[in-house]
Amino acid sequence: MKVSEYAVGCPERAVLEHVTSTWGVLVLIELSTGTLRFSELRRQIGGVSEKMLTQTLRVLERDGFVARLAHPVIPPRVDYSLTPLGADAAVHVRALADWTTAHVSEVTRAQSAYDAAYDAAAV
Repeated sequence: MKVSEYAVGCPERAVLEHVTSTWGVLVLIELSTGTLRFSELRRQIGGVSEKMLTQTLRVLERDGFVARLAHPVIPPRVDYSLTPLGADAAVHVRALADWTTAHVSEVTRAQSAYDAAYDAAAV
């Protein structure tokens, strides 16, 4: 019996979860356009809390996808950019996002059909 390379506790699964989390995907996509300050990144993503964005950036920085540069100025200024590893990951995440955009109407039709069948069966 083959053990999945994405078994619970394996490093690949953890990295996959970080990169494909809702906010991880959006951070990688937004930073693929260039360096951004925290407030710019939060504004461009939209809907993300300051706490969640901070957590996501820390995880992606720890994994080697994001570089954080704190400037010694007042008020504090911190810039975020992708590392080469992060830029490579962003290409693949962008491809998945593009696929999603191309097929979202098919997905919503499938969801509607499922919901209608489920509702009819529940009656």
